[in-house]
Amino acid sequence: MRNLCIVVGTRPEAIKMAPVYFALQESSVLHPVLLSTGQHREMLDQAFASFSLVPDHDLHLMQPGQSLADITARVISRVHDYLTETRPAAVLVQGDTTTVLATAMAAFYAGIPVGHVEAGLRTYDPQNPWPEEMNRRLVAPITQWHFCPTQQSREHLLSERIEESKCYVTGNTVIDALLWIRNKLDRENRTSDEVAARVGISDAFNQRFLSDDASRWILVTGHRRESHGSGFVQMCDGILRIVAEHPDVGILFPVHLNPHVRQPVMEKLGNHDRIELVDPAGYEDFVWLMDRCLFLLSDSGGVQEESPSLGKPVLVTRDTTERPEGVAAGTCRLVGTDPQKIFAEADLLLSDSNELARRRRLKNPYGDGSAAQQIRTVLERSLCDR
Repeated sequence: MRNLCIVVGTRPEAIKMAPVYFALQESSVLHPVLLSTGQHREMLDQAFASFSLVPDHDLHLMQPGQSLADITARVISRVHDYLTETRPAAVLVQGDTTTVLATAMAAFYAGIPVGHVEAGLRTYDPQNPWPEEMNRRLVAPITQWHFCPTQQSREHLLSERIEESKCYVTGNTVIDALLWIRNKLDRENRTSDEVAARVGISDAFNQRFLSDDASRWILVTGHRRESHGSGFVQMCDGILRIVAEHPDVGILFPVHLNPHVRQPVMEKLGNHDRIELVDPAGYEDFVWLMDRCLFLLSDSGGVQEESPSLGKPVLVTRDTTERPEGVAAGTCRLVGTDPQKIFAEADLLLSDSNELARRRRLKNPYGDGSAAQQIRTVLERSLCDR
C-alpha cells in the first residue's frame, strides 16, 4: 500500500475531498492520509463532522488576525516538514485556497507529485476572485494530475500549454459529497425543528417558513473578499428591497464568521422579522436548507455547483465567475452586488412561477456524482506504474 496525502484547510476543501478520501479507502493499492492545515477552524471542523472524518494529523495553523502572507508562510514550512518526514507517494489538494497554493509549493520543494482536484477554473482576472484566481493559476504548472470538473476547465489548461496527458475531466467531487449527504438526510428523515434548533433558527421563522413546504424563502450566503465593504452593504440593500416588495418572502442568511462580512450584514439586516441571521450551518444542515429553499443568493463557488442537482437556481453575487458552465446552462445568473440587479432577478423568480419551474429543471453541468471514483482510478493506474 502506498500512502497518498490529502491536504485540506477550509470547509469547502473538506467537503469536496471527503468523497475522494472514501474512494481511496476502497483502494487495494493506495492508502489515504488526511492532513489538516487548520487554515480555518470552526467551519472546517463542522465539515469534518458532517462526514465523520478525523484528520490523521492537524497542524492547527490558524491564528487570530492572520494575514495571507502569514498563513502562506506557515503552511509552506509546516507542510514541507510533514511531507519530508512522511514521504507519501503523492499529495492531493483541492480548489483555490491559500492551503492549496502553499501545499503545492511545499510538495514541489519536497519532490513529491501533486494532484489538483477541481483544476482549470479561470476568470483570467487576477483581482477577481482575489487571491483565488492566482492561487489556481500558480498551482497548475507544478501539478502532475489535473482533475478538471468540466471540458471547459480542461480547455483552459490546454490553452496554458499544460500537457494533455495530465488533464482528466471527472466532474466535480462536490456533487459526490452532496448526493452522499442528501442520501444520509433522507435516511434520517430530519425535521425542521431539529435543523432549526441545531442551526440557531428562531421558532418564529421556523414555524412560518421552514415547517411549511408551501412557504417562500430564500437562502443567502456571502464571503468573498472582493465584496468586503460597499459590496456587502449594497447586497443587503437588494435583500431589503426584496422583502419590502414581497411581504410573504423570508430570508435565511447563515452569516460568515469574518468580521468584514458580519458587521455590515448585522447592521443592515439585523432588525427585520422576516430576515433570519444565524451563524454558519454545518454542511448536513446546509444541504437540508438548500433542498427546501426557493432559490439561493450566493457568491459561493460550491453553491453554484451543488444547487442545480437540487433543482435550485442561484443568483450569483459576483461580477465574474470561474464557473461559467452554470451561467451558460442557465442554472446560475450573475447579479453582482448591485441592489437593482439583485432585486430584478429575484423578483423575476418570485413573480413568474413558469420561469422558476423552467430554471429548476435545468441539468447540472458539473457531473453525476462519480468524480471521486474516476480520480481513484487515475491515481491507481499512475502510481502503480511507478
